[in-house]
Amino acid sequence: MLDDLGDVHNHFLALENRYYRIYGKYAGRYRLQPHLTKLLQRTHKHWAWIPRDTLDGVIIRLHLAWEKFFDWIKQGKQGRRIGKPKFKKRSKYRSAKFPYAYELQEGQVCISFKVWNPVSQKFNKYHKRYFSFHHHREWNGNVKYIQVGRDAVGTLWLYVVTDDISKEVLSATGESVGIDFGMDTYLTLSTGEKIDHPQPLKQSLNELRKLNKAVSRKQKGSGNWWRAVRQLARTYRKIANQRRDWHYKRATDLCRRFDHIVTETLNLEGMKRLWGRKVSDLAFYQFIEILAFKCFKHNREFVQVGQWTPTTKPCSECGHHNENLSLSDRQWTCPECGSHHDRDINAAINILRGGLAPSVE
Repeated sequence: MLDDLGDVHNHFLALENRYYRIYGKYAGRYRLQPHLTKLLQRTHKHWAWIPRDTLDGVIIRLHLAWEKFFDWIKQGKQGRRIGKPKFKKRSKYRSAKFPYAYELQEGQVCISFKVWNPVSQKFNKYHKRYFSFHHHREWNGNVKYIQVGRDAVGTLWLYVVTDDISKEVLSATGESVGIDFGMDTYLTLSTGEKIDHPQPLKQSLNELRKLNKAVSRKQKGSGNWWRAVRQLARTYRKIANQRRDWHYKRATDLCRRFDHIVTETLNLEGMKRLWGRKVSDLAFYQFIEILAFKCFKHNREFVQVGQWTPTTKPCSECGHHNENLSLSDRQWTCPECGSHHDRDINAAINILRGGLAPSVE
């Protein structure tokens, strides 16, 4: 099914690209969904075994992706770059959404498919297929839909999406903190605390080199080649899980200690051009997303100061701008008031003040 949904994605993306070349805009789901109905009746009957709502979900995803792309253009291409949706290989299409054609039971999910009737030459009978899953936690609220995803290793995951928006409110601490991000010291808090990143990708480079060599020695497409590719994918998945786990733990710890959390906005695309792999390993953007989610969940205030807000050169004591400060200066003394500063701690204090200051219209 996921392979066939990859074909659906590529087919309708080709239509959208043609529409964009001709008219300079996207066709949208309300033009493509009636077209899908005609395809299922005429030239693409082999897609009809998949539940219609699941097929519509592919078109809706494309619609939302194009919508975000045009919104980014309307905003003057400001902020994080958002590109057009891309074609995908059949084997790399990742997930399928089931709004209706499913039943959830204890440790089992039942998904309904259409079955080919050789007499009428149509898909007109539903067949229920049961899949077992590891029910490792309970969910709250009413189930809105389920989603089945697969990763690069080939492991299938079941996502149960509910309407529960309850928060786990933590007790108030009355404390606020500003956070400065850095390449050497990952997090520098305005309290003076510094937190280093474990850099799981850097720690696994030797293992990744061995696995990549093992893949290159195999005949492409053979059984041994696929085993080596899956082992390489497992290693990358482990690295991603280690990084995400560390980010969640740090975000939870910050929410427990502080009521107001202020961070900076970074130009990650420019940083990648300068420092490449290390920026991806540190994953600033992923940490910010997790921290914002945790603040919402625990009812904390999360603020990001603007990218052009001066935080490094101003003195946190008197406000004097040290225009002679260079990137290599990690410690400096204010020529105006004589205060001695650690570069990162001074920036974190300025970030905190910039986030807590009232906005000026």
